[in-house]
Amino acid sequence: MSGHSKWATIKRKKGKTDVARAGAWNKLIKEITIAAKLGGGDPEINPRLRASILKAKGQSLPARNIESAINKGAGTGPQEVVDEPIYEGYGPAGTAFLVKCMTNNKTRTVADVRNAFAKNGGNLGEQGSVAWGFKNQGIILIDAEAYPEDKVMDLVLEAGASDMSTEDDVHEVSTDPEAFEAVTKALEAAKIEMMSAELTYVHSTPVKLDADAVKKLMKLVDKLEDLEDVQDVYHNAEFDDADLD
Repeated sequence: MSGHSKWATIKRKKGKTDVARAGAWNKLIKEITIAAKLGGGDPEINPRLRASILKAKGQSLPARNIESAINKGAGTGPQEVVDEPIYEGYGPAGTAFLVKCMTNNKTRTVADVRNAFAKNGGNLGEQGSVAWGFKNQGIILIDAEAYPEDKVMDLVLEAGASDMSTEDDVHEVSTDPEAFEAVTKALEAAKIEMMSAELTYVHSTPVKLDADAVKKLMKLVDKLEDLEDVQDVYHNAEFDDADLD
């Protein structure tokens, strides 16, 4: 499976050190808290919260942490003003990047993102420079060894999914953002466990990289993901898992 796939990305995140994983969990908690603040603590009537919870479960965030974040967000305390900018840029070999952030200080955040690009073979772009190539999609991953392809495909297509493919013992279901909730609810009703489910950005024109460029690209990805205000990093690089070794 190519390195730009969601399953490859999730395997990499799951394999990170405990310190790095704790940082990723803190970002998930922040995302859930904000979602609960904005739309309430009931995921059945708050689609953003529901999507955040599914994403958190896919990265093994403990249930108690999820519940605590919801309770904190749905409380009656003072509401912190949070912006959610998406920055655009270029990485090694001309790859396109979207960097999704959540911050209470955009001046600090854009400076940190610009610095990470500049020090790792890339540069921050202008608004609209690369976003045109990315499409917002729901991506759902399901264990192909546990659930037959025909059963899953029939269910998700009937629920509104746009496509499904199977590779490396994983079903990858694609949906438009508007159909994401309906498809995940249909899977839950059928008691089909999802390995991961989230709204993400997929580029229409992947760029194939060689092993040397992959190493440079992943260094930039890691530096961006290490920033406190960065929630997600998306790019259009395509490569083999072996190039990460």
